Formats: sequence, C-alpha cells, structure tokens
Amino acid sequence: MVVGDIAQNVQTVIIGTGPAGYVAAIRAAQLGLEVVLIERGEVGGICLHAGCISSKALIQAANAIGTLAQATEMGVELERHAFNMQKHQAWKASIQQKLTRGISALLAANGVTVVKGTALFMSEDRIAVETEQGMEYYRFEAGIIATGSRPQPLPNLPFDGLHILSSTEALRLTELPKRLLIIGGDCIGLELGTAFAKLGTEVIIACSESDILQGFDHSLVQIVKKNMRRAGITLLTQAEVCGHTIEEGTVCVTLQQGGVEKKIAADKVLVTVGRRPNTEGLDLDRAGLSTDEHGFLTTDHQGRTANRNLFAIGDVTHGPLLAHRASREGMIAAEAIAGRNSAKDMACMPTVLFTDPEIATVGLTEAEAHAQGIAVTVGQFPFAASGRALTLGRGEGFCRIIAEQDSRVVLGVHIVGAEASSLVGEAALAIEMGATLEDISLTLHPHPTLTETLMEAAADAQGIAIHVAKRR
Repeated sequence: MVVGDIAQNVQTVIIGTGPAGYVAAIRAAQLGLEVVLIERGEVGGICLHAGCISSKALIQAANAIGTLAQATEMGVELERHAFNMQKHQAWKASIQQKLTRGISALLAANGVTVVKGTALFMSEDRIAVETEQGMEYYRFEAGIIATGSRPQPLPNLPFDGLHILSSTEALRLTELPKRLLIIGGDCIGLELGTAFAKLGTEVIIACSESDILQGFDHSLVQIVKKNMRRAGITLLTQAEVCGHTIEEGTVCVTLQQGGVEKKIAADKVLVTVGRRPNTEGLDLDRAGLSTDEHGFLTTDHQGRTANRNLFAIGDVTHGPLLAHRASREGMIAAEAIAGRNSAKDMACMPTVLFTDPEIATVGLTEAEAHAQGIAVTVGQFPFAASGRALTLGRGEGFCRIIAEQDSRVVLGVHIVGAEASSLVGEAALAIEMGATLEDISLTLHPHPTLTETLMEAAADAQGIAIHVAKRR
C-alpha cells in the first residue's frame, strides 16, 4: 500500500494509551514534541479498565466485608452485611470514569492529539489508522509501541467469556459465582481468588507448579497460604488440566494430580496462567520489526527497537508486567526521542501483590545477595509486635531488611503484612539513595504507624531493636 502525499507529517506517534503510552505522550509533549496518540479502546488501557484499578476495587470491597466480619471482636455490633455485585460494578465504573476523564484532560492540556482507531504500520516511518470516519495516515519521525498485553488462554481451556473466564471477564461479573475454580498460581489468580472467597464464593485454586507464587520467598508465601486456608480456599498443586465439559451451565474440569485424575465442577472457571503481548495485527514486519516466539519485542536501554526510530515500552517488551515499569519506560522513551540521554536503570523495581496479607518486595533477597558473593546482615520485625497492626486486627506478617554487612547499605526490603503496598515506597527510596541501616533507624517514624516496622527491622539488623528480643 502506498501512502504518498496523503500522509500527515508528525514528530511522534504513540500506539496505546495505557500507563506506558499516555505517560510517554504527556512527557513527549512537555518536551515540545508534536504527539499523536492512537487508541482503539478506552483511554487508560487495560490497567484502568480491566486490570489494576478494577481488581483493586474488588479487593477493597472484599476487604471491607472482611473488616465488618472482624468488627464484632472490636465491639462493633452489626445486624447484617451483604454484598451487591451490581452496585459494586456501578461504583467501580464511577472511579474508572473519573480517572479516564482525568487522563483525557491531561492529554488535552498538554496538546496531545488523540485518535480513536486501530493502527497498523505501512512502512518504517508510516502508519495507518482505521477510524469510524475512515482511514488516516501519518508519517512520523519517531514512534512508540505501547499496546500492552492480554490474558493468556490454555489450549485445552479456551476463554468463552461466559463459563471459562479471563481476569477481564471475571472483573465484570454482575453476580457472584457460587463456586469458582481458578487455574494458575500467579498473583492475579490469588488476588481475585481471595477477594471472591471473602465475598462468599467457594474458591478452588489449581496450579501446575509445586507451589503458588513461584519466585517469591517461601516465608512470605507461607503467611499468604495460611490466610487462604482461613478464608476456606482449597489449593491444589501440581495439578495439570486435561480437559473440560460444560453441561447446563456447570463447567467440569478434569485435572491430573500425582497420577490421579480429579474432576472439579464449578459455576465459573478463571484461567490466570500469564499474559501475552499485543503485538499481532500491527504489521510490524513492514516497520522492519519482528518479535520473539512469545510475541515480545527486544529493545535497548532506551526502549529502541531494531528500527532506530521506533521504540517499544511496557508489556510488549521483556521484563515484569508492571504498570510502574511501563510508565517509567514511557518517560525514558519520550526523553530519548527528544534528544535527552535518558536510560533504563531499574534494578530497584518494587513488586506488590494485593493478596491477604499483601506482599511487597524491592531489591535483593538474602539468597540473591549470597549468590552474588555479598555478605549481609538481616533484620526482621513482626507485625505482631506493632501496636498499629494489632489495632487494625492485622498482626500477621513481618518486615525484613537486608543490608551489606560492612557498609550497612540497604540492599533489599521484603514485607508481608497489612498495607505492605504503601510501605514499600519508603524502602525503594532508601535503596535508590544508598541509605544505610542507621539512616532508617535514626529517622523518626510517627507512632503508632505501620511505617515503624521498617525502622524496627533496621534496628534489629544492628542488634539494637527495642520492641523485639535480641536474637542469639
């Protein structure tokens, strides 16, 4: 296809308005670049409409139910509490609308042109966009691919949107399933499974691995598993899906576990076995690009692809599929296009799981430090010794800190407990700034707060903790 002179010349074209794309667009506009931002769906991407925000809204509702159930111990007498899924969906939609309007307003305020349509490459510097009004064509000086990812199905358990669900459909349910089977032991399955269990659904989780949350420290995972059992969740490990049938609205999944065949019946089956990048359908070969066998694009330290004028950021590239990684890569790519010497430096990458309790980690684990030949000192403070955690009714968990033995420089922090997602930000800042154990323990933390757990863990690593007994 030849575009000729009908293509509009623009400096920067960005495909996708998720946390990678819209951040890149705003940053590029701030730096004086002309930006055209293309989106075939809703501004905000999957993160806003079927991922981060949607899932956290459901988790918050489930936690509220859990808090109400626990309130009687605190002296709060409640006659009745229930959960209305339809009202919840309306509440969630109102949040999404506010955030969507906010992002759209920011894009407009920065002079970004948003085009609603489906994009595909026509050459190394041209792109076509199919809109409701017809085709539009652009010739660009630089482009950014930020098309995100989508749930990965199982070959023998494909999504049908009604009985066999991805996380997208699960988050849009208007009625609670009575029985939910989750296939996969990753963070998405555990987060949603715990939420549904708190809301009254019978939940069974089956994963093919020997344990859930592969790659996370065993001591962190054990506390999550304990609370899963308390919530009534059944966990099946080393269970492979062999097949399924659907009869009269019930899904029956056949599993193979330890040489024994098991059949599990459920109203809904949620498959959470990973995500795949959205790189098909872009005609990348016309732009001089190809993906690996998994659909990912390879980039350099600035996000540049094999086509030096094209960048790829977020879930379409190798690395953890995290919104904050995607946003940072968007800023780096925009600055590189503008001629700045920006580059990725993401050794200190926080990871958060909104399980029960939450898990948040940043930096090296003790095992990783040892593997690198680094001698370390370790401190730990239990939430059971935190007055604030106990008044929240959340005494399970701990904060662990790892520091280089001689310099006392903080290398890693690992938290499992209430509000770990909020606590890890201070830990990430400490590592980025090269803070020592003394820097943290000598910083006055307000009392009573959960932030004190990090201060106490730092003190424990120095053998001067006040609120835990000295380790021998």
